[in-house]
Amino acid sequence: MDVVLEAFDAYLFDYVYAFLLPSPVATKLTHGADFNATLNNIADIPSPQGSWQFEPASEYLSFPPSKYAWMSRWARDDVMRQTTTLFLITWLFGIVIYFVFASLSYVFVFDKATFAHPKYLKNQIPLEIAQTMRALPVMAVFTVPFFVAEVRGYSKMYDTTVEGPGMWYNIIQFPFFIMFTDFCIYWIHRWLHHPMIYKHLHKPHHKWIMPSPYASHAFHPLDGYAQSLPYHVFPFLFPLQKFAYVILFTFVNIWTVLIHDGEYIAESPIINGAACHTMHHLYFNYNYGQYTTLWDRLGGSYRKPNDELFRKELKMAQSEWDKQSKEMERIVKEVEGEDDRSYDPDPTAKMQAKKVQ
Repeated sequence: MDVVLEAFDAYLFDYVYAFLLPSPVATKLTHGADFNATLNNIADIPSPQGSWQFEPASEYLSFPPSKYAWMSRWARDDVMRQTTTLFLITWLFGIVIYFVFASLSYVFVFDKATFAHPKYLKNQIPLEIAQTMRALPVMAVFTVPFFVAEVRGYSKMYDTTVEGPGMWYNIIQFPFFIMFTDFCIYWIHRWLHHPMIYKHLHKPHHKWIMPSPYASHAFHPLDGYAQSLPYHVFPFLFPLQKFAYVILFTFVNIWTVLIHDGEYIAESPIINGAACHTMHHLYFNYNYGQYTTLWDRLGGSYRKPNDELFRKELKMAQSEWDKQSKEMERIVKEVEGEDDRSYDPDPTAKMQAKKVQ
């Protein structure tokens, strides 16, 4: 995250903090007679925190600072400034990733026939978005300590191959990260389904029986944070290249959207794609994995996706929907007791689905 922080500081936050919290010394000098000379030597201006010196976060990519980097009483290396900035980046970046990729999925991938499913909720998409908007800032608060620790050098992240284990690790770190997080998330997710935990933390995400891409981040904030922990713990346990971390963190968020898109392309016994995850939302106690079916198979919780999900003429058949609903209602009674959802399938979508049958 130090590369990301450097970029945001250079292009945004140096200007913001210089305006909101100007350094008294810098303000005096830049309004004095030696204004032009001051601009050329702005890095020499003393700050309340001491002399901050620019050091690029990466040898591969850097963002040289403007004079405004030295014009705030909050130096770039101040821990409170880093915490504040990283919170804003995490929160706002999360919102951007969510809306961009959920919207792309909704427009180009999501099957709108889902609106006609008998277990589609009234005003579901606005409810999914509202839940996400409540969750993201809280999740960011709990995530920021990991990012601050990374930026301040407490993780095992590295920049160049010389600093890391070697060229071989640059390649295997990607599948290693996926395997580690898949294993951890399986057990965290399964723990969230424990009767003592489920109703307090995980039930809000299971409100969506037939989710849309906008349900991807619609969690109770502590639920979302718990399932993100493996991503943040990994670089404190194992080496991870800085840019690989940014790529993987972005991929994780996109994947979360993809498994909620309702388009069942990956009919694979290995990949835990949208079909497997739809089975989880429909029938609750199956397919806890994030990327693969490995741990569900070993843990006895794997359920093969229904054949009708991959056949267009059956996927939207009322008879199949009724069968899904009947089993779902039985399981809801076991898991939750009373079903407090308000279902309201779209009648227009229902008519369109019937025309396809």
